[in-house]
Amino acid sequence: MPVIHANVFQTIKILYDGAKELAQLETESSKHVISPDNQEIGEKLSEIGGRLDYPLLNKELVQDVRKLWEDSAIQETYSCGSVLQVPDCAHYFMENLDRLAEPDYIPTKEDVLHARVRTNGVVEIQFSPLGESKRGGEVYRLYDVGGQRNERRKWIHLFEGVDAVIFCAAISEYDQLLFEDETQNRMMETKELFDWVLKQRCFEKTSFMLFLNKFDIFERKIQKVPLTVCEWFKDYEPIAPGKQDVEHAYEFVKKKFEEVYFQSSKPDRVDRVFKIYGTTALDQKLVKKTFKLIDESMRRSREGTGT
Repeated sequence: MPVIHANVFQTIKILYDGAKELAQLETESSKHVISPDNQEIGEKLSEIGGRLDYPLLNKELVQDVRKLWEDSAIQETYSCGSVLQVPDCAHYFMENLDRLAEPDYIPTKEDVLHARVRTNGVVEIQFSPLGESKRGGEVYRLYDVGGQRNERRKWIHLFEGVDAVIFCAAISEYDQLLFEDETQNRMMETKELFDWVLKQRCFEKTSFMLFLNKFDIFERKIQKVPLTVCEWFKDYEPIAPGKQDVEHAYEFVKKKFEEVYFQSSKPDRVDRVFKIYGTTALDQKLVKKTFKLIDESMRRSREGTGT
């Protein structure tokens, strides 16, 4: 619960601070100027959002958050989320403020799935594979690692001898900038990281599973923001001028990653298992289905090599 409440305060701080910055940059427009009635509330919530320890939401704080969230300048700023670091959970939690502040509030599965915590260091998760192999007593060890630049040196040395790499790329972030470098497009950074990981010696015989994640957000965004805003996708041509087809755009992005894979793989590595899955982390059934497919693929690979 503290994480979810923290997400609310962090989000409203990002939006309020972002609105102030945009208002200063766009002096000829007032669309990012917070209304006088909400400026004091904004300063209060921005201060809370900058703390290391956050208070729990209560009715008074919910009223303040909602009032600021509904300010036209904040909504205008929210629509510019690609230039800010607005978390994907923003709209969901803002629409559920009253429930989150109830004294007996217990997070639902959907709440937990929406919660955002940046991965620091290396987190190990153990689970039994799906399907028939579960009876064999096998255990998968999944190492969740941070993708930020300063995190990579912490984990690359841990992966000698792993069976597979699950590389998660947020397909919806083609128009967004890095948290740690606001001059770099996130998708361009993902491309460079994917290329770098593929070339590591410890992964010479390792299977690769690429998750093109946040497909649900991609579906909505592609109708408003063309793929071509990303330098990597400049050569994308929609089915018809001005018409964005989700599957067509997805297949284009998928092909781009396939090209990186084969260009980065030495001739003696191209026969290693490589699969691409479009995923939505919030869709539990889809995630289970995807992991079942991965489990089956891994078992076939082991049987083929006799390991």
